[in-house]
Amino acid sequence: MKKILSIILTLTLSATVFAQPLPKKLEHNEKMAWWRNAKFGMFVHWGPYCLYGGVYNGFNQRRGGAEWIMNRCKIPVREYRAKACTFNPVDFNAEELVLTAKNAGMKYIIFTTKHHDGFAMFKSNASEFNIVDYTPFKRDIVDELAKACRKHHIKLGFYYSQTQDWCNPGGGTIRKEMKEGWANPDSVAIDNFTQENLGGWDCLQRSASLDDYFRKVAIPQIKELLTNYGDVAVMWWDTPHRISKETAAEITAELAKYPQVITNDRLRRPDFPGDYKTPEGRIPPRKGHRTRRLGDVYEYRQLLGIQKLGEELEKCGNNYP
Repeated sequence: MKKILSIILTLTLSATVFAQPLPKKLEHNEKMAWWRNAKFGMFVHWGPYCLYGGVYNGFNQRRGGAEWIMNRCKIPVREYRAKACTFNPVDFNAEELVLTAKNAGMKYIIFTTKHHDGFAMFKSNASEFNIVDYTPFKRDIVDELAKACRKHHIKLGFYYSQTQDWCNPGGGTIRKEMKEGWANPDSVAIDNFTQENLGGWDCLQRSASLDDYFRKVAIPQIKELLTNYGDVAVMWWDTPHRISKETAAEITAELAKYPQVITNDRLRRPDFPGDYKTPEGRIPPRKGHRTRRLGDVYEYRQLLGIQKLGEELEKCGNNYP
């Protein structure tokens, strides 16, 4: 009898010790208070696509942001990955970046943790295609940035491409015609291939299903971002594409564990509106987040100048990075 009571007591104590307390649910206005007061932030759009500078094999990318060069110029997966493995930003200094934002009056930073190319700017156990495991740099930029933000009291949010992923098998590939990249003489054949393969231009992209990609890469990486880098303020989704309602609901359930996290309206439209809207290059009619770019791209391009922003910073009611 004593042995049975001992086992019951042990199990009770174990359940008490290891039980996770339910997170306190925040009222919407309470969660959004700092965001509405912030007004001005920095969006850091950066990854190995900057190595191309908008130019592929001597041809200027004809349309769209330079961060889309892999898709629009139809760069093969193995070729792009080979280029990405040379990414070595030895001059990166998280402290300088954060202080630049803070000294300019910015209150938060949104950092591109993974864009559509599938390259993670953080250490990930879900895919080796990340800056720590795949490059000579070997440093977790997201970790360094998170520590600098905490030190200088700057809120940190993460951009994460949840559906599109052009290098991890099964990821989404929004179809772009070859003419948007360069004058490839095989444009007709390439366009026919992408039409038949859900926008993909490389057989490796269709070697797994979209569900496989979410199970093996996207959802595990989202969990890594939410758990490994402290108090995340914002999750910025992009291009919902073919994400299912069920998968979006699963991601939303994971986010519920972090009630302080603000999300935008690009997880899955229109079922998951998020906390704010994110039009690009225009002022939303209600409170939201306006993203202003350098010219017509987010990422570095060789033929790009700096566009004046000062006259637009006075626009009221919207956050502006």
